[in-house]
Amino acid sequence: MIGAWLRSVLGAARRRVLVPGRWLTPARHVGSVLDLSPADLRADGIRGLICDLDNTVVPWGASVPAPEVVRWVAGLKQAGVSVCIVSNSLTSRARQVGAALGVPVVPRAAKPAPWAFRHAMRAMGTEPSQTALVGDQLFTDILGGNLVGVRTILVDPLSAREFVTTRLVRRLEAAVRRLMGLRRLRGD
Repeated sequence: MIGAWLRSVLGAARRRVLVPGRWLTPARHVGSVLDLSPADLRADGIRGLICDLDNTVVPWGASVPAPEVVRWVAGLKQAGVSVCIVSNSLTSRARQVGAALGVPVVPRAAKPAPWAFRHAMRAMGTEPSQTALVGDQLFTDILGGNLVGVRTILVDPLSAREFVTTRLVRRLEAAVRRLMGLRRLRGD
């Protein structure tokens, strides 16, 4: 599985011109998904929004989205913006959150591998130019979104509680965020 993931990432990278910093640079940075106006996304030509699950839509490990997130997703749908969750987490919990929000889910995504993002765009019926991605991690969400050419939006994590490997990667991410001039996260 790692070999296929690496080939996928390297293949996408070979098809683009490598510009230093481009791969990890989000098009936009906001505090939370709730700071993204459905009407503004639609006015910007966005017809599909790929959402990370853990610490973007729900706190890490949670199976039930907050009522304000449910209302936000309903507002996206009402504005004509389709939503798909793409997550590295296991199938059952991701599907449970997706069902609560009424959106499709691509679990076990092996982000930043491009295949899962392409699968989400097929499910939403969108092209990269009509699609945005929102997530809380530079090395999975933003890198993967930039590899497939969608607009990337970085949000601050909902919780300091995270998977053990994510906590380790956050240390490197903190240094990159400082170099890029992005706001500091809690605990940086």
